[in-house]
Amino acid sequence: MITTIRSAVMAALFVATSASALDSKEPPKAEPRMQKVLEAYAALDAKPVQTLAPPEARRQPGTGEAVAKVLKDDGKAAPSPAALTVRHLSARGPGGDVPLHVYTPSGKGPFPVIVYFHGGGFVLGDTKAYEPSIRALAQGANAVVVSVDYRLAPEHRFPAAPEDAFAAWQWALAHTQELNGDPARVAVAGESAGGTLAAVVALMARDRQVTAPSRQVLIYPVLNDDMSTPSYQRNASAQPLDKPAMQWFLHQYAPRPEDRASPIALPMKANTLKGLAPATIVAAEIDPLASEARAYADRLKADGVAVQYREFDGVTHGFFGMHAALPKAEDAQKFVAEDLKKAFGGKP
Repeated sequence: MITTIRSAVMAALFVATSASALDSKEPPKAEPRMQKVLEAYAALDAKPVQTLAPPEARRQPGTGEAVAKVLKDDGKAAPSPAALTVRHLSARGPGGDVPLHVYTPSGKGPFPVIVYFHGGGFVLGDTKAYEPSIRALAQGANAVVVSVDYRLAPEHRFPAAPEDAFAAWQWALAHTQELNGDPARVAVAGESAGGTLAAVVALMARDRQVTAPSRQVLIYPVLNDDMSTPSYQRNASAQPLDKPAMQWFLHQYAPRPEDRASPIALPMKANTLKGLAPATIVAAEIDPLASEARAYADRLKADGVAVQYREFDGVTHGFFGMHAALPKAEDAQKFVAEDLKKAFGGKP
């Protein structure tokens, strides 16, 4: 009983702290371990993406290299990866084959399935860059993870990425049993631009009357193009993602106003969110996108969709996969894994 009361009090304090942090106009400060990663990232001397052509931006060092540098500076080895079997397959999409990378945990199965979309502003990134997150989800939720390497902009602008994402979703539904998966327990998840695509798949599944995800996991997703929000003002110069970078990413992906008006590009533009899959939403305090994550959670709740939302203070956009050097990332991964286990009908 005492533990329950203490947990309720801590949860209330967390919500109050998160709300006050989002409403504050002062730039938030990174917590100590996050600060070490940011310093390591700065030492890599990566140029701002908005000053580069997309091919150059893709060759830039990223936060994964910063995490490796922190571990080296701490005299620690990178943790051993989870014991997973990895297969490389493909799904037929409207623009050709879509590469899929299937991570399967050890054990008998059938397992739940998570269709995962990586981040990178629709321009950068791939499965390899986001593998720490993928492996954490597979291990934490004891699920098969199908990671999707969708087409990138500007070579393939909107709606290429959503089309590939939805094709991968349909492929996963059709091939679940071949993956040693359970057709009744299939979720979508993604980070940043991948979080957008996870939300988009949930919308498309509803509107096209396709089997809905068991849950949609949206980790600091891009949901809108309103850059006047409190978090955009507060984090206009944040690293590793700032306002000029977001302007560049959106210009590469969906430069036309009519494209950005589509909920398939930016889910906040949807007329209604009723009937969507239950959601787990993760936000980072030091992130221009924090306000829209909370606003989307509020809209989902108002439209009758069950939502679990948490904003993690003192951390930046991209923190979720940094668990090797950042305890807050482990906390976020546990939060997501517990929600997925509940959605899949198991105990947290």
